[in-house]
Amino acid sequence: MKISYNWLQQFLQIDWDATKTGELLTDLGLEVEGIETKESIKGSLKGIVVGKVLTCEQHPNADRLKVTTVDLGDGKPVQIVCGAPNVAAGQKVPVATIGTLLYDDKGESFKIKKGKIRGEESHGMICAEDELGLGTSHDGIMVLEDSIKEGSLGADVFNVEIDHVFEIGLTPNRSDAMSHFGVARDLRAGLIQQENQLELISPSISNFHVAERTLRFDVDVEDKDLVPRYCGIAITDIIVKDSPEWIQNRLKAIGLTPKNNIVDITNYVLHELGQPLHAFDAQQIKGNKVVVKTLAEGTKFITLDEVERSLSSEDIMICDAEDNPLCIAGVFGGLDSGVSKNTNSIFLESAYFNPVSIRKTAKRHALNTDASFRFERGIDINLTKYALKRAALLIEEYAGGKITSDISDFYPIKIEDFQVFFSYENAYRLIGQEIPKDTIKNILASLEIKINSETEGGLGLTIPSYRTDVQREADIIEEVLRVYGYNNIEFSHKLNTSISFDSNTETKIENIISDQLSTLGFNEIMSNSLTKASYINYAEDLDESFNVAMLNPLSTDLGVLRQSLLFSGLESISYNLNRKNTALKFYEFGKSYHKYAEKYQEDKHLALFITGNKTKSSWNSTSKLSDFFYTKGILTALFERLGMNSLKSTPTKSALFSEGLTFSLGKTKLVEFGTVKKTILKEFGIKQEVLFADLNWENILKLSSKKQIKVKDLSKFPSVKRDLALLIPVKTTFKEIYNLAFQTERKLLKEVDLFDVYEGENVPEGKKSYAISFVLQDENKTLEDKQIDKIMQKLQGNFEKNLEAVLR
Repeated sequence: MKISYNWLQQFLQIDWDATKTGELLTDLGLEVEGIETKESIKGSLKGIVVGKVLTCEQHPNADRLKVTTVDLGDGKPVQIVCGAPNVAAGQKVPVATIGTLLYDDKGESFKIKKGKIRGEESHGMICAEDELGLGTSHDGIMVLEDSIKEGSLGADVFNVEIDHVFEIGLTPNRSDAMSHFGVARDLRAGLIQQENQLELISPSISNFHVAERTLRFDVDVEDKDLVPRYCGIAITDIIVKDSPEWIQNRLKAIGLTPKNNIVDITNYVLHELGQPLHAFDAQQIKGNKVVVKTLAEGTKFITLDEVERSLSSEDIMICDAEDNPLCIAGVFGGLDSGVSKNTNSIFLESAYFNPVSIRKTAKRHALNTDASFRFERGIDINLTKYALKRAALLIEEYAGGKITSDISDFYPIKIEDFQVFFSYENAYRLIGQEIPKDTIKNILASLEIKINSETEGGLGLTIPSYRTDVQREADIIEEVLRVYGYNNIEFSHKLNTSISFDSNTETKIENIISDQLSTLGFNEIMSNSLTKASYINYAEDLDESFNVAMLNPLSTDLGVLRQSLLFSGLESISYNLNRKNTALKFYEFGKSYHKYAEKYQEDKHLALFITGNKTKSSWNSTSKLSDFFYTKGILTALFERLGMNSLKSTPTKSALFSEGLTFSLGKTKLVEFGTVKKTILKEFGIKQEVLFADLNWENILKLSSKKQIKVKDLSKFPSVKRDLALLIPVKTTFKEIYNLAFQTERKLLKEVDLFDVYEGENVPEGKKSYAISFVLQDENKTLEDKQIDKIMQKLQGNFEKNLEAVLR
């Protein structure tokens, strides 16, 4: 939020420099993120002086140029070549002296230099108003009043205003500081604490009166909960024109573009007092009646930006007697009902709308305006009528208007100020330091918090209506502390802490797996649980009816809680691929969310994402792409680390994968993994293969807690390794060989490994060659050749009998 220092000084006659004031505002909780110097005229007319044209002669070498002699007030007339048709002797004119920087309409600067024009020397430039930034005309030079003395500085003649603008990072709870008056009110409290007593000057409305009662608009509010207060007034005989210069300067300083006096005054009061206003062209209000209501779902309405919008039945609308929509209340005006150059009478609105309703409407239509920004955070309901009078008086003064009706004020249920009891003991306990009671009372008084009663233990307080964020005793303590100054609280140089021991098994297991994945080159990611509702369309096994939808989403991209961790991971992969990070291994611990009938369910998962090369390219190693079997190996290693062996694998039924497996232990599913479908990857702009594993973390925790790690000594006796080269049918898998081997020899067989696969020349059709190694070992003695040969013959026989294997 931008706050003009010159504007603040209308309310507080403070003479501090902007930097010092900014530091105090930051200490008060209104963090100043930056201070920018603003000039009402770019360059502040530095180098511009008033000159008197002494002579004006025709240029000897150019028909359209004149050679002039100009007195700049220093007693040394200079020669200037000028091309303006209206230049003449005796005129007072603005002159840009040598070295002056002027700015074009794009803000680009150019320097005035001594030079020759068609053979005649020129020592400066006589300026037109557009060259100085004082207007748009370039018909000729500016001719100034004769009373202005030559040599006068342009900055003094044209009232150049230099301002300092604070960029304040306003927290959402501080709705009371969303205006210059609100910031000045807070600043005054801080100044009082520093024994700098200044009066807070509020804009006067004492001259408000109704000139004549000739035009009146009835106001009908259909829902007092949506519109607790609504004020309006009619003003006639206005002349729409440019605003006075001082209003334009105030608006320009905070980044607003002046439009016309009526619109500028409503914007001025908005930023002055924090109360949004809206001016309607009175001729566009049929039946001289304003109706505040909601309209049917899908009603079409064209807003000021010329966009046709489809209204919700929950949008508060300002309508006329014929139910024609005029404005989306508190958010955006209508194209046809606003003020134009032909407007001569207006209905001026000042209201308090339900903050939740305005916030939903603004998000629904993707509109973020200065008005909605304030309404949705909560304004001061008791400021509504005061701000209306303030704006009406400005319109009366600067647009020639006449107030032609009494104020219509719909305020059926007056909102009472909030009552809070403040305990000294609680304040000392939370602050950590005793603050004198008189200091506390002075701070509360400076914040306009009224003391109703006082006891030995505390104070009974009434909170002003504009402090919508102060509702509890803790809020009062925070107010006292921020004005007293956080920097004034003493703190100990001794730090006390206790060593905690985390015996949480779940955390231990999570750390074990995280360490193992990190060792394998994975990076942990943390994604937002909120995601797009449209993602469920990418997979058949995700159901829209299971979505947990946000009642008030920040955007359509954050509309629902995720049903799967896949899509947030793919967003991270896409982000990295777009930045040339192509070899990626991510893991994430997170939750999925589902709504089943009226029951909500959260499930914790561990998700793995693998794409690109297994390792970074290097001079001494060949890059290999990550594949399905690489992913399977990583998962197998994870489960082995947790003591989970003998996993059952079955083809996955998930619609997320083009091919994949499910690992189960008994009847409990542990993980689904595989290659993500290309149709899904295409939606994220990903062109390379992505492998995804979705581990059910809650099931893993249940089973891993039952697995006891066994420790035993290394055998004193040697192991023996034997190999078999088998021709087997193409459809036979290594898993079948592995399982049959251990069924054949349970006691002495320790390992079975596949170390070569061959299909091709010299191998019969329909067959493939597997080279398999077997490791045998007896824990109690050294194996003899007879035992080994017997086991190998038994294995070979079972392979031939059950798997149609043939020894090569």
